[in-house]
Amino acid sequence: MKKMSLTVNGKKLTVSCHPFSRLLDVLREELQLTGTKEGCGEGECGACSVMLDGKLVNSCLVPLLQVEGKKILTVEGLANKSLTPLQNSFMKCGGAQCGICTPGMLMAGYALIKKKKKLSKQEIREGLGGNLCRCTGYSPIIKSVQNCGTKP
Repeated sequence: MKKMSLTVNGKKLTVSCHPFSRLLDVLREELQLTGTKEGCGEGECGACSVMLDGKLVNSCLVPLLQVEGKKILTVEGLANKSLTPLQNSFMKCGGAQCGICTPGMLMAGYALIKKKKKLSKQEIREGLGGNLCRCTGYSPIIKSVQNCGTKP
């Protein structure tokens, strides 16, 4: 076990875990941030996507030792006191159905909108390409990202 410092959703934290623990497991089990989901455990589905120092990553592939001193944003950290325009758009446009892919899709959409405010459908498709969904057929998700406006 090793003590490591990191910032999660704006809060500085210290965790005592094995350095090779997956970030996904530390978020869910140690920090009780269960919004980040495990889908495949292999970095293929995107359900576990989080922002790591401003970059979208699959938390199932990131060992804890790589996040020491870094900033992590999870789906719980997107909204402060109310839902973001992106989250509201997911609800309004039907982008969220069973909920397994939703956190990863929200994080991928957030990453896209942070880079560029106005996105074409093709840019959204490409930006969400690492995230799999079995329920929506992707159209409602693409519409959700496209219709959220210029703020994530």
